[in-house]
Amino acid sequence: MTSTLKRIYHITTFSWYAFVVKSLAAKDGEQLPPGIFVYGGPWKYLTFLNLLLQMGFFGLAAVNDLQCGKNSETPLNRCKDVLFSVFAFPVGMFVVLLFWTIFAYDRELVYPATIDAFFPPWINHAMHTLVLPILLGEVVVEPHVYPQTTHALVTLGVVGLVYLFWILWVYFSVGIWVYPLLGHFSSVGLVVFFCFNMSVVTLLYLLGHKLNSHIWKKTLNPH
Repeated sequence: MTSTLKRIYHITTFSWYAFVVKSLAAKDGEQLPPGIFVYGGPWKYLTFLNLLLQMGFFGLAAVNDLQCGKNSETPLNRCKDVLFSVFAFPVGMFVVLLFWTIFAYDRELVYPATIDAFFPPWINHAMHTLVLPILLGEVVVEPHVYPQTTHALVTLGVVGLVYLFWILWVYFSVGIWVYPLLGHFSSVGLVVFFCFNMSVVTLLYLLGHKLNSHIWKKTLNPH
């Protein structure tokens, strides 16, 4: 893909995520429906954190396109590659897959019907559906240099633990689980569920690495 089209893709996608985040911010002050509580604000939801992550990545990618051109050895470009490979791709894919899997089983466990009156359907799909094709589009748009797998997975694990502690902090502070699903698990069940989720994220990281290597094989390994 030409540099011009890549630049357009990054700028357009960043603008889209900025619009979605702005639309969510515009709801600040509105009466919250049952299923959403005030403590922690939107910062307790992985979906919202992922939106910021995606917006941040594509914003960085757009800036990198404008500043670095074809030079792939700059610190900004390396930072962009790490942000996409270790965080944006696996976390974004995880949000989509886990949300719709639980939603299909019982939406009340993850996205109660009362929320529909607060968030219109397009916002729901912006947060939980379009993330996937946009990430796959990024894989096709340009190659990314992946870090050492061990370092990447350790970093992912640390970030996962930080988010887990944040969720537990919210629960012990107000006695309400961020996601109703968590209230159905025992302590052991929560540990198993977390380990399962981290396994899925790990597989998604490896999937991204595999797709990147397959699509850009000649570019990454010219010899």
